Amino acid sequence: MTIRVIIVDDQAMVRAGFAALLAAQSDIDVVGEAADGRQGVDVSRNHHPDVVLMDVRMPEMDGLAAARELLNPPVGVVHRPKVLMLTTFDVDDYVYEALRAGASGFLLKDAPPADLIAAVRVVAAGDALLAPSVTRRLIADFAAQRPAGATRTGQALRLNGLTPRESEVLELIARGLSNQEIAGRLVLAEQTVKTHIGRVLAKLDLRDRAQAVIFAYESGLVTPGDAGA
Repeated sequence: MTIRVIIVDDQAMVRAGFAALLAAQSDIDVVGEAADGRQGVDVSRNHHPDVVLMDVRMPEMDGLAAARELLNPPVGVVHRPKVLMLTTFDVDDYVYEALRAGASGFLLKDAPPADLIAAVRVVAAGDALLAPSVTRRLIADFAAQRPAGATRTGQALRLNGLTPRESEVLELIARGLSNQEIAGRLVLAEQTVKTHIGRVLAKLDLRDRAQAVIFAYESGLVTPGDAGA
């Protein structure tokens, strides 16, 4: 199955380079490009891509606002693509807010070409791109700055619906462990770990691992100091 991609970036050279790289892959089809967030939303609504590569900082409408429109569409719009944020900086509050809005992850623009190709495939498959340690640091940094109030209390109450094993799995996700690493830590089959993750996402009404990590921090299940544990 071919992965349909659009590229949203205000730099024409970046769009052309990414498009050439991705179009050379037999399983990826670049179906559109846009120079700003507003155009990106329009192109996405017209072409229904599986993945949108979205620059963070752009004129007219930035990547965060565009990601919010795509991931929380108005009534009558049923298509919701996966959104992969592109950024020049490794710590960026826009990226954090995009993850909270439902983006599937982020990638540095200077990442090796193989990483970009792999990222598109990972996100298209429904997983979140959370492997780089910088992602854990970014989430921890900004979660630490958020005040503990009614939001945290409500999220903590939602944790009560998880079994002890599911809470344990959520905690390990937030610490940046892969499914294989979680399986090894808990002495479980990897498929069992995937089942637990699916139940955690369903019970907490979360879209993917990215939102699960953020929820774990904001609910107080994991504190920023635990990120590298």
